[in-house]
Amino acid sequence: MSFPSSSHLHDVVIAGAGPVGLFLACELALAKLDVLVLERADRPEAPLKAPPLGTRGLSVATAEALYRRGLLDPLVAAASTPRKAQAGHFAGIAIDPAKIDPTRWKYRLPNPASANFAADMSSVESVLAARAVPLGVAIRRGHTVTGLDDHGDAVTVHAGGHAFHAKWLVGCDGGRSAVRQLAGFEFPGTEPEFTAYSALVEMADPGKLPPGRHATPAGFYMNEPGRIAIADFDGGAFDRSQAITPEHLQAVLRRVSGTDVTLSAVHLATSFTDRARLATTYRQGRVLLAGDAAHIHSALGGQGLNAGLGDAMNLGWKLAATVHGNAPAGLLDTYHAERHPVGEWLLDWTRAQAAVMRPDAHGRALEGIVRALVDTPDGATWFAEQLWGLSLRYDLGGSHPLVGHSAPDFELPDGSRLASHLSTGAGVLVDCDASSPLRHAIAPWHDRIRHVTCGASNALGLAALLVRPDGFVAWASDKAAVASEVEAAALRWFGRPSHAISSDRRR
Repeated sequence: MSFPSSSHLHDVVIAGAGPVGLFLACELALAKLDVLVLERADRPEAPLKAPPLGTRGLSVATAEALYRRGLLDPLVAAASTPRKAQAGHFAGIAIDPAKIDPTRWKYRLPNPASANFAADMSSVESVLAARAVPLGVAIRRGHTVTGLDDHGDAVTVHAGGHAFHAKWLVGCDGGRSAVRQLAGFEFPGTEPEFTAYSALVEMADPGKLPPGRHATPAGFYMNEPGRIAIADFDGGAFDRSQAITPEHLQAVLRRVSGTDVTLSAVHLATSFTDRARLATTYRQGRVLLAGDAAHIHSALGGQGLNAGLGDAMNLGWKLAATVHGNAPAGLLDTYHAERHPVGEWLLDWTRAQAAVMRPDAHGRALEGIVRALVDTPDGATWFAEQLWGLSLRYDLGGSHPLVGHSAPDFELPDGSRLASHLSTGAGVLVDCDASSPLRHAIAPWHDRIRHVTCGASNALGLAALLVRPDGFVAWASDKAAVASEVEAAALRWFGRPSHAISSDRRR
């Protein structure tokens, strides 16, 4: 290392105290790592984080991640928006929940995280910060990252006039990530077709603008009480780098709506485009990316926050195991291998919505086809799977169809649920036969894998399954389990047994 040996060496420095950075900090601190979060903003409060413009839809996959860490109830209590299940939409085309057929999801069980819901960004961040700080996470605000040096075995981060040293650096600092740029990550993608606006306004003549969502030859607009949303297909000529003046917003609204409506007041406004870019790798040396730092796209459907929190859940336990020295070979590389395809899907999902929204004959034709598909049980169920994150499956090998999917939330004989046993960040072996030899098979990993038994009433035909700390199934069997299979899965995902690691350290 090229910095003084007397300097404090953090395990991980995270750039960005948004939801992704804070959730990752919680995950790492749960594993008892020394974590420092650097945030460029002086204060956590910001008008655009509060409802209604700061409200985001959280998918079932995100709700499950929060639920498994005991964070779902605090968030529901903190959010100013009452929790209400939402089916979601695709390019503004609503999914009818009555047409969704949940019986097609064989390995899902009802649980407190079974539905999408909305929460404002300020509540998400406050709940995560309230968890992170007691776990020992240090958050330094007003510290903009201005430089970094990757020494090969550690990283020096320059921010706020100081130099901070860490074994690892993770950029969770948004779409214009300083970490991504300073570390030289490639960030290819496609240029935008539209500029979208969302604003809290008052109208001098509200009768000129009919309520609801309307497609026009220039794009589309949505008029709700006190709020408007506009998509102007201008090639992304106006984005959030420019101030949104009342005059500009009124001109765009008039052009897109085809009316001469007058805005008497603009209280708050924001814009975004459908520019789509994805880092070619999520790791370079000792630097990693997560959330918008790794992938940017339009905000249609609100998938960005969900993908970012999924990145953090996937990365946290792997990076912690790497720092602790008990990670199996290549574990950290699986972060990119598993999450980069999610980023690719996300960009295509939002590009497809932009194509459906195009204000031309091609867009209108696509919209008609999508509406017809969404109006069928098969279509509504498929779109729900995508929007809710239920279709997510990591390619983990193995022959059982549940491997790589989110684990069912079994109700256990003592009245607890599987999610509560994942709250410590350890893996869990769910054994549906209390007399099986599997408890002894995982005993060498007692510090990293918990053993629970599952009541036969809701075992879904499973004999046993091994669940990773992020809640995804690493191994499963419908037949009487063979101890050697469990041992092989534990070795692959949790590394060598504790006694082997201790023996090496004594040497």
